[in-house]
Amino acid sequence: MSDVDRLETSTEEGREAAVTAAAGAVRRGELVVIPTDTVYGIAADAFSHDAVRRLLDAKGRGRDMPPPVLVSAPTTLDALAEGVPTWARTLVERFWPGPLTLVCRQQASLMWDLGETRGTVAVRMPDHEVALAVLERTGPLAVSSANLTGRPAATDADQAEEMLGDAVAVIVDGGTSPGGEASTIVDATVPGGRVLRLGALSLDTLNAALEEHGVVLEDQG
Repeated sequence: MSDVDRLETSTEEGREAAVTAAAGAVRRGELVVIPTDTVYGIAADAFSHDAVRRLLDAKGRGRDMPPPVLVSAPTTLDALAEGVPTWARTLVERFWPGPLTLVCRQQASLMWDLGETRGTVAVRMPDHEVALAVLERTGPLAVSSANLTGRPAATDADQAEEMLGDAVAVIVDGGTSPGGEASTIVDATVPGGRVLRLGALSLDTLNAALEEHGVVLEDQG
């Protein structure tokens, strides 16, 4: 096993120590692994070009697969994205925090480099107490599933450490992921929207929430 700093969150004191260590590592430009409501994620400061590059390198990904950004509050969406349609805001109201990733047009003023985003940003607010506690201290994080490209996403700290332990400074051990299934990704940059990846939220669930808008999403994944 690696020499990564692995911290458990089973007690209140342990959780505080883990969150503090993870937030500190992020501020130093290092990578961390955190639990979320779907699967474990490998995280970096979204505004650190070097940290984001190291995140992609750790996973074996190129710039053509930019990571999504996790936030701690729905209001942060408007700081990162512009032109969010009304129907997409309804999805945010219904499913944040939760397993919904929304692809939007990014604010042109943002000084970051997530990869070849084509002017978009994928944003999600996780429904996980520990992840939110870290995000509240760090601000938006670039977070991708904790795995090497081509392998299943880690659903516990052991799997994350086995694949990524040599690349990260801190692993926050929150036990087995409660969800275990990736988020559903909805593209809000095209008229009427489209589903890029089906995950924990089904097409029927999404469309039921959008009935009032007359929007019917289809799976384009």
